[in-house]
Amino acid sequence: MNVDVISDRIIAFFCSLRLTVVCLALGLVLVFLGTMAQEPLGLYLSQAEFFRSFFVPAPAVVAAVKKALQMVYIYLPPSTAAEVMTGSRIPLLPGGYLIGGLLVINLVASACKRLKFTRAKTGIWMVHFGLILLLVGQLMTDLLARESSLHLREGETKNYSENDREVELVLVDTTDKDSDRVVAVAEDRLRTASSLRLPEIPFTIKVNRWLRNCRIVNRPPNTTEPAPATQGVGPDASLTELPRVTEMGKRDIPAAVVEILTPQGSLGTWLISEFVGKPQAFTLNNRKYEIALRPRRHYKPFSLQLLEFKHDIYPGTDIPKNFSSRVLLEQPQSGEKREVLIYMNKPLRYAGETFYQASYDQDNRGTILQVVRNPSWLTPYFSCVLVGAGLMVHFMMHLLGFSFKRRTA
Repeated sequence: MNVDVISDRIIAFFCSLRLTVVCLALGLVLVFLGTMAQEPLGLYLSQAEFFRSFFVPAPAVVAAVKKALQMVYIYLPPSTAAEVMTGSRIPLLPGGYLIGGLLVINLVASACKRLKFTRAKTGIWMVHFGLILLLVGQLMTDLLARESSLHLREGETKNYSENDREVELVLVDTTDKDSDRVVAVAEDRLRTASSLRLPEIPFTIKVNRWLRNCRIVNRPPNTTEPAPATQGVGPDASLTELPRVTEMGKRDIPAAVVEILTPQGSLGTWLISEFVGKPQAFTLNNRKYEIALRPRRHYKPFSLQLLEFKHDIYPGTDIPKNFSSRVLLEQPQSGEKREVLIYMNKPLRYAGETFYQASYDQDNRGTILQVVRNPSWLTPYFSCVLVGAGLMVHFMMHLLGFSFKRRTA
């Protein structure tokens, strides 16, 4: 077959209105099933399987269908999150990335193939650009947006927020009295690497075991089970691996067993986890080190100090009326220092991040701020304005042309 014929068919396929209709129909199905799957799988796993993927695996689709059948009083044994995560990865449905990518290609190809760049088509071009910007903006939000939390007690100051769904291994050189030297290793490297050799430290970290979710308790006195580690809290601990958690309001507690290897030999193994309340120490070449596993931190060039937290309720009831945090924002580089009040529906927007009042401590002496960084947060607004303006331009041009024709007639 001629190459030109093949290329023409490919272009015709991507320009096809049928492709648009099919993608929109599949998008509706995807949204419906993804919504149904949130109850058995949890929000985060449902998003990952249906919307943040090119293909949806069969177990996730089955879980969503089982939940949807309950709407017509057909009850089947529900699927669990563990079954979906460990089940077959055979693709059964296009995912959000594939459908969205095809729609972007379809819009671009259709505009370039069928629309001429003339004044009469200005409004249609604006509509197409607006729709493309909407889809691309959603992809950029999915890839670039970052959520974390900032927990502050009254009087406490922090210059970092924490992502409680990711962890990092930290090694702290505490030898110097005036300052600490901190080296952090992201969770992805801990999961995939068998050993870590970092230029900042004079030893190698060998990852002997990685657990995505676990429970650590005090070691029973008469147990014959071997200790998970030889140093620190390891000899006195009992480690149990748990299934992954996908429910809202709950999270995995990872753990790792790491070994410190030096040119002179091994220093032993350490059990590190958030269950361990404080860093574990060791000494090498007359230098003191601490090792720990903690929620991943995102440091900022400014600090926030909680001056006062208020939890207001309606008189005579326990119904919350308002939560507010009065914080002191300090930016050392610019010398900026000012008080800011953060409360419900009134976040703080600063340095490309938004701080929302999310939760609080039960004693009303601490606050939890949700920190959102989304570089493309304006794209939905721009795209909607562009689509609306394009439709207005298109219809006004036709209306003015029709009115002009009536006058000349």
